[in-house]
Amino acid sequence: MNLNNSFTITNISTTTLENPKFVQPLRINYTQNGSKKTWEAVKSHDSVSILLYHTSKKAFLVVKQFRPPVYIHHNEYPFTYELCAGIIDKNLPLPQIVKEEIDEECGYTVKLENISKINSFITNVGVSGSKQYLYFANIDESMKTHAGGGINDEQIELEFIPIKESKKFIYDETKAKSPGLISAFYWFYENHLK
Repeated sequence: MNLNNSFTITNISTTTLENPKFVQPLRINYTQNGSKKTWEAVKSHDSVSILLYHTSKKAFLVVKQFRPPVYIHHNEYPFTYELCAGIIDKNLPLPQIVKEEIDEECGYTVKLENISKINSFITNVGVSGSKQYLYFANIDESMKTHAGGGINDEQIELEFIPIKESKKFIYDETKAKSPGLISAFYWFYENHLK
């Protein structure tokens, strides 16, 4: 199926997960208030995500990509809108991982001292319980070094959401958005638009 000009997806199928690289499905057995219980979960990496604000365009830079789990549950969403993000799978300080993700996915070089932490929160509480660390950085075209789009066959598109259209974007139910993106936009409204 051709989802739009740049997303052509074919041969979708599901199989049992064997020898996973990034997640580990598991069953958790526990006793709560004397009652034996079980829960199915997925152990996965924690992650970083970054709200990028382009100062001259007066717009947020977000990434757009095909997410198979979203599509198999809600095929009206051919792709999701998300913050620039990545898993924490390297033994590096988090700001360094943030800097690398901004470069890999978006093509901007941001100095470490210009990256600031906003918050952290738990994602997918019923499935993985992973922690996500939310960061912020301003960008402009003087920092652009390449087209971005990810590495290792990632297929990431970049899209600017003008600040004046961003609240409408948040409430547009025809677009799949990550909760971190919505939270980050509101953080920006509270801290930068007063």
